[in-house]
Amino acid sequence: MNDEPLAFFITSTIYGTFLQGDPRGWRKWKKGFQTPQSRLAKWHAARLKHPILLLGREQRDAVDAEIQRLSNYRRWRLWASAVRTNHLHVVVHAHGFAGSKVRDQIKANCTRVLREGWKEFVDRPVWSEGGDWQCVNDENGLEQVILYVTEAQDRKGIE
Repeated sequence: MNDEPLAFFITSTIYGTFLQGDPRGWRKWKKGFQTPQSRLAKWHAARLKHPILLLGREQRDAVDAEIQRLSNYRRWRLWASAVRTNHLHVVVHAHGFAGSKVRDQIKANCTRVLREGWKEFVDRPVWSEGGDWQCVNDENGLEQVILYVTEAQDRKGIE
């Protein structure tokens, strides 16, 4: 019996762009979706130690290329990726790896690429702490997350 998921659905946000209490709602570790809490969001925003840096087109392209390079290097099956101005999504099968390890390797390698190419990313966090990853265990779920990453956000106008 194979207990390994078909893929991991990974989401990471740019530092400061999706704080606890966020008006869009937010996820709390091990507790799932949480409703907006404006006072909490303001409290976190006031404690940011660095300005928010959104990714421009060249930076997004560089991050996407690094996700593809890393997937090829690790022999992961990259089903889909989408790098937005304030977050990224990756759908990947990584045989023998834990979802948190895959997420962390993607973030670390993309951070390196951004710091090598753009001095404004040096000596500061690029991504929010942690990030989300979920196991995708069936074909229907895999199809849904791939469609979400490749098409749904464009339809919603999410950059």
